[in-house]
Amino acid sequence: MHAELTVSDIMGRKVVSGGTDPYGSFVTAVPAGEYRLAVSAEGFTPYRASVTVIEDSLASLGDVTLQVAAPPEVPSAGEWEIEPAHSSIGFTARHIGLARIHGRFNSFAGAVRIADEMEQSAMHVVIDAASIDTNVRMRDDHLRSADFLDVQRYPTLEFYSDRFAHRGGNRWSITGGLSLHGVTRTVTLDAEYLGLGNGMEGETRAACRATTELRRDDFTVSWQTMLARGIAVVGPSIKIDLDVQIVPKG
Repeated sequence: MHAELTVSDIMGRKVVSGGTDPYGSFVTAVPAGEYRLAVSAEGFTPYRASVTVIEDSLASLGDVTLQVAAPPEVPSAGEWEIEPAHSSIGFTARHIGLARIHGRFNSFAGAVRIADEMEQSAMHVVIDAASIDTNVRMRDDHLRSADFLDVQRYPTLEFYSDRFAHRGGNRWSITGGLSLHGVTRTVTLDAEYLGLGNGMEGETRAACRATTELRRDDFTVSWQTMLARGIAVVGPSIKIDLDVQIVPKG
């Protein structure tokens, strides 16, 4: 198991942090003083302790055993839908030879069917391709053109899940088919389930974050072809970031 350890001073300022070695050990040198330590690992309850370091001496926590954390409560079985007002679908891509481009899709909708066994749940998301937004109108118009998304021929991007898999703690993977630019490929979302909460009007909602990486060539949007034609383009891979809240379908 890989754990992260953070050492802070008594004012809460981080002094040093890092991961354990293959044997589960962590060693660092700090000036004499009072310190707060936090040990964390995915799926486990964090461990916190205080320690006094005396000059020219070794201070040890000894063996630390982390307790398995209870996973957050999953949504109740039934039909749920994405609430766009509290959700976002963004992406990051590297412009050829230049800085990263950050963008988002402003219009999307989605439905989630939560099963009695969470692994049997299903999700369907539809994204309006023309709603792509990188805050540069000329670039956005180009991304909507036949050179890239070709929104006249392919007005939507769609994702249908095939499988939910629990990876421990609050981590899940969601595998399914993504249809983009007339091509469907299997992608897997690396998801972090954030649990249940209540909205301003008391309604129940659930939240999660998810990421995946797409290769443009997999969807026949060839960056080599674009370069050959002298068109400045984004790079061959694009990172997708989702921040989603779902509410029971009304």
